[in-house]
Amino acid sequence: MSAKKFFTKEQQDAIVKAIERAEHATSGEVRVHIDDECKEDVLDSAAKVFHKLKMNKTDLRNGVLFYLAVTDKKFAILGDKGINEKVPSDFWDNIKETMLSFFKQGQFTEGLCKGIEMAGEKLKTNFPYQLDDKNELSDEISFGK
Repeated sequence: MSAKKFFTKEQQDAIVKAIERAEHATSGEVRVHIDDECKEDVLDSAAKVFHKLKMNKTDLRNGVLFYLAVTDKKFAILGDKGINEKVPSDFWDNIKETMLSFFKQGQFTEGLCKGIEMAGEKLKTNFPYQLDDKNELSDEISFGK
């Protein structure tokens, strides 16, 4: 199945709404990218997408990428430097484990939304919303080939 067809329109809308909710209380930026396949290390692929989407250009270096490769059943969460300096070293692992428990049951939308929610909660603590905050990155899902 192709990345663009993996989630229905309704599921994509739910994911975008989860991003919007997560960003509502934080200056952090959350993106979701879905590829068909990942033929290299999943973190390497995620890092390439992270830079392609210019997520490393946010003012506070507080972007988070949720990367999924649907055919190869791989996923990664990549946080920028500003976040990784403030969260515990196992922080992303805890979110990944929670998401994986949903994914194993075929609940991909729910798992992704839960992971976004968990990241948003932590971002809210370390990067609270500011009155002059602007949405630096699109909330829309991006897709690979």
